[in-house]
Amino acid sequence: MYAVTVQESPVINVKAGRHEAVYAVDGSAMNPLEALYAALAGCAAVFAKKACKELGISPLGIDIHCKPFAGPGGPLTLSKFKTEVRFPEHFSAEQRATVLEAIRLCAVKKIVEGGAEISFSVDEA
Repeated sequence: MYAVTVQESPVINVKAGRHEAVYAVDGSAMNPLEALYAALAGCAAVFAKKACKELGISPLGIDIHCKPFAGPGGPLTLSKFKTEVRFPEHFSAEQRATVLEAIRLCAVKKIVEGGAEISFSVDEA
C-alpha cells in the first residue's frame, strides 16, 4: 500500500510500509514522472548486479545511462527508453552479454511495456 497526505508544500511524501519516497512539484526533488524513469534505471542496475552475482564477478565499474524519448504526443508520452551500459575492460564478451540480457528482463520495464493491460481505478474512499 502506498499512501500520500497532500500538504500545502511543493514536497510530496509517499509512504510505503517503512519506506518513503519524496517528490516535488517545484524542481527541488524529482517529480513522479522523473521517478518512473529513475525506477527504470535503478531496475537495470538491480538486474545487472543480480547477473554479476550469478556469474561470481563484481559489478563494480558498470556504468548505466538511461534516456527517455518523448512520443508524438509530447513530453507526457514515452516512445523509447534507451539504456546504454558501459563495462569495465575486464568483463569478457560472454559476461557482457549475460548482464545485458539480464537488464532486458528488468521487472519495471516489463510492467511499462505491458502497461496497456493495467486497469487503473480512482474512487472516493
